[in-house]
Amino acid sequence: MAEDLLKQVPQKMQDTLVAIFKLTDEFCQKHLNEDYRMLAQKMAITICRKRGGINASQGKPASWASGIIHTLGMVNFLHDKNTQPYMSSSELSEGFGVSQGTMAAKSKAIRDALKICPMDPTWCLPDMLEDNPLVWMFKINGILIDMRTAPRELQESAYTQGLIPFIPERKRILAAKNDDAENEKRPNTPTSENKSKTTKCNDSDQPTLF
Repeated sequence: MAEDLLKQVPQKMQDTLVAIFKLTDEFCQKHLNEDYRMLAQKMAITICRKRGGINASQGKPASWASGIIHTLGMVNFLHDKNTQPYMSSSELSEGFGVSQGTMAAKSKAIRDALKICPMDPTWCLPDMLEDNPLVWMFKINGILIDMRTAPRELQESAYTQGLIPFIPERKRILAAKNDDAENEKRPNTPTSENKSKTTKCNDSDQPTLF
């Protein structure tokens, strides 16, 4: 583990942090994704710093690890079959070898201590940020404004102040450029008509894929 991560918690909590990291890292790599793994590390560091009066040294690391993933799952709809990745609460608790009751209790302790709500922007997966209204809704002069559709200068100001994670238009432009770059790398694929003609012309000269 990187020393800079360990240094973020008191020395007496470092062994606990290492134990939780090991469990959440392995679980996320096996069942979830890298974004969940990074958020789980961030949450483990936060609770090991005893934020909100929580004490992660009380209880087994597996209990806290399951509580962390359960909490992140509640924020990001992990238990909704319409989302990917998806995992039920029972599968999650079984994955950590703890009971659902223990997992739920640790999850509640974490949510209460860190004042976490559903769709909480602090703990939202990166690919869900743009669709999360809690990230983008602000009151300006008493008027509720969605920064995703606000004038560019307002977006720039909010981004500079750290109020929004990115400028939506800029992200879309970058995404379009990346798509264009990927398309340029791909070899030209003949249309089905041309492919058919090519195959017929070359049947006697070289093998085909079919």
